[in-house]
Amino acid sequence: MKNKNDLTPVGEIRDRVLHLKDRMAKTGLDAVFLTHKPDIYYFSGTAQDAWLYVPMDDEPLLFVKRYLPRARLETGIRHVVPIDSVTRIPDRIKDFTRAPARSIGLAFDVVPVRDFEFFHTLFASAVFEDATPLIMACRRIKSDWEISQLEAAARLSRDTFAFICENMVPGESEIAFCGRIEAFARANGHSGKLLVRHYRAQGFAHHLLSGSSGGLGGALDSPLSGAGTCSAYPFGAGHKLIQKNEPVLMDLGTMVNGYHMDETRMLVMGKMPSQAEQAGLAAIEILYHVKDLMVPGTAVGEVFSAAVGRAEKLGLGSSFLGPPDLKSRFIGHGIGLELVEEPILARGRQMELAPGMVFAVEPKCIFQDKFAAGIESVIHVTAEGPRFLSLTENRIFAL
Repeated sequence: MKNKNDLTPVGEIRDRVLHLKDRMAKTGLDAVFLTHKPDIYYFSGTAQDAWLYVPMDDEPLLFVKRYLPRARLETGIRHVVPIDSVTRIPDRIKDFTRAPARSIGLAFDVVPVRDFEFFHTLFASAVFEDATPLIMACRRIKSDWEISQLEAAARLSRDTFAFICENMVPGESEIAFCGRIEAFARANGHSGKLLVRHYRAQGFAHHLLSGSSGGLGGALDSPLSGAGTCSAYPFGAGHKLIQKNEPVLMDLGTMVNGYHMDETRMLVMGKMPSQAEQAGLAAIEILYHVKDLMVPGTAVGEVFSAAVGRAEKLGLGSSFLGPPDLKSRFIGHGIGLELVEEPILARGRQMELAPGMVFAVEPKCIFQDKFAAGIESVIHVTAEGPRFLSLTENRIFAL
């Protein structure tokens, strides 16, 4: 059973629902119906098999199919309603609300077409509207409690990097070493899975690229791809043996109590090749340059442009964010209950940074067919200025 100290505080849930209702009032939505598990968890505190209905003028209703005792223990929602089928939800709503909803918000970005059509039959008198912007607006500003959860993930990420430094040996395959890393992380609290929102995205925790593996382009919407283990899973660690005196790039995803940390560091057993060392140090310089700009009011597109501009001044224009024909269009992303969240630090975007936003910032380079270089750290935007949530040192690790 979950430790009560890990439960989302009731006051935290209340504030989140109130923030959602404030946004509903501005858009005229009568209700929001949450079906995506991370959204349900964010607004209710439980990830049991449930649906959350938030009416504008009444208290939210958590409909639980299974498992009711755990849902009641975990949630901060007052009205927990057992159901044996989702088809029962409209009738049960009538028992708790004063008027039927004429407009209902759904997260259009994650609700499958088949489910969307099914919900139309359940709520036949209502019009569905996209609630994704409202949900994301609530989630992109992290509370003090959420920051404490991210700090717990940062501690495990730091400890996992320490394990990597102490246990990497030449001649072991990338994937075999990642298995040992995963065993350590899981034994110390890693949930084992990374949550990603887009249905075509992939979330995996241990992304190790050694030598030429780092210089291989691929399917991931990221500067780095790796070989992977097969053509059906062509990204991340592969069967290549890790060697001395070659650059190793470790992109480590950690999830603790639902919250993610995303960090990348360069390592070498022996002596780092000169070109890789120079590129790695330049990436660290870009990271600090970007961090200094991440103050409230700065447009996210400005952060991207500043990173690209600094990379070009440092002579990395052709390799920065990928090879010339495969460049990523972002320098970082929001992070929290999902590995990648809004806002994205991407070219041309006008959204302004605000206190409480948290970003994984990742200046990385690919030297095609040779190696990858770069760094990734998590930065918290505050009213007093940006600060690192990452606890792992921002440096190249020589083992």
